[in-house]
Amino acid sequence: MRSDSLLIVDAHLDLAYNALRGRNVLLPAREQTADDEGIPTVGFPDVRAGGVGLICATVFCQPDSPRASGYKTAQEAHVMAWQQMQWYQRQVEAQVFDFVRGSGNLPVSSTSPEGGQNTQGQIAQATVKAILLLEGADALRTVQDVQPWFDAGLRIVGLAWKRTRYAGGTGAPGPLTADGVALVKALDALGIIHDTSHLAEESFWQLLDLSDGPVIASHSNCRALVPTDRQLSDEMIKALIARGGVIGMNFYDKFLLPPEEYGKRRATLADVVRHVKHITDLAGSANHVALGTDMDGGLGREQIPQEITTSADLPRVADALSAGGFSDDDVCKIMGRNWVAFFQRSLPR
Repeated sequence: MRSDSLLIVDAHLDLAYNALRGRNVLLPAREQTADDEGIPTVGFPDVRAGGVGLICATVFCQPDSPRASGYKTAQEAHVMAWQQMQWYQRQVEAQVFDFVRGSGNLPVSSTSPEGGQNTQGQIAQATVKAILLLEGADALRTVQDVQPWFDAGLRIVGLAWKRTRYAGGTGAPGPLTADGVALVKALDALGIIHDTSHLAEESFWQLLDLSDGPVIASHSNCRALVPTDRQLSDEMIKALIARGGVIGMNFYDKFLLPPEEYGKRRATLADVVRHVKHITDLAGSANHVALGTDMDGGLGREQIPQEITTSADLPRVADALSAGGFSDDDVCKIMGRNWVAFFQRSLPR
């Protein structure tokens, strides 16, 4: 198939977080300086050059850690989050970036059933379209903060990263808290999409029982292949499939490689394809798996599949899927059409 006709969607990039800690993501990654999180892989020029027509751009406030000043209160998280939001707003004003607030502003490609002509060459010249995703909900001090964030463009919320005031998370088992239950109801009232990535298993199942709103896992892989609580069990994957959700493949090698191989070799795109195949086997189709690379999320070039140096290389994923036996139509779905179809039915009109 012609890779220049693909619409690519990457459902998880930490652009503002990286910009405010010193990376100049307005430049190509090769012109950025390596830092304590590794060799940069993402800049706006790389995203456009790769034909990435849509991203989910995160707001992420990292809790206290040796590598970050962190925050200790909901108010501090709130301030940090709005600093990232203001950075995004400056990019909107500079016409580098454009928020997708509703289904009518989504990109389409010549390979999509909806038609359209947003090919990679045109995307390379275009403003980057993005859906705003809050990763870890501590920045929402109370349910009263949900409406102002929605008005500013927020359309997806993940309640946890590790544990938050609202839910158990990665490495921190536990249920939704009372505040978490109230927040889920407030998010549902505005139709905000739930991102189950990072949720502890008890919180995951409680969320699905409590909410009938749209659910995704923006950047999560398969526990059957990498057995840690950061990945999704087969039962969780099936539950997301049953709800019409989409699961984005995370490119972090620790989440791609089985424990006995991690640290002994580099991940490859064949490892990504293994996770994709596991989900398609569970689903019986290629309709529920896509990309959510998180390839700038606290890691660098040396920790992602070795065929990828920047977002400009994402068309190589399509080649790997084709080599793995996926049809041209399924490749188009996995590279972008699945996310577009999900957002068309889940975002406000």
